[in-house]
Amino acid sequence: MNQPTSRMLTRVKAVYLYIRENGTVTTTELAEEFGTTDRTMQRDLHVLVYNGLVNSPIRGKWKITNKKVKIS
Repeated sequence: MNQPTSRMLTRVKAVYLYIRENGTVTTTELAEEFGTTDRTMQRDLHVLVYNGLVNSPIRGKWKITNKKVKIS
């Protein structure tokens, strides 16, 4: 696995944990917290949505789903 991919996966995991800890958060809040652009954060969130881990019941606001996840 190349460097950018592993860095992205590390960030995606951190984003998931951040949402799990903080409840509903906005895309912009996440981008500021992780020092990325909104667009980069949207891509990261898309990975989590694709895997059923977060959803956005209100546009631009994110929360985790009830899917059980094992963080390694």
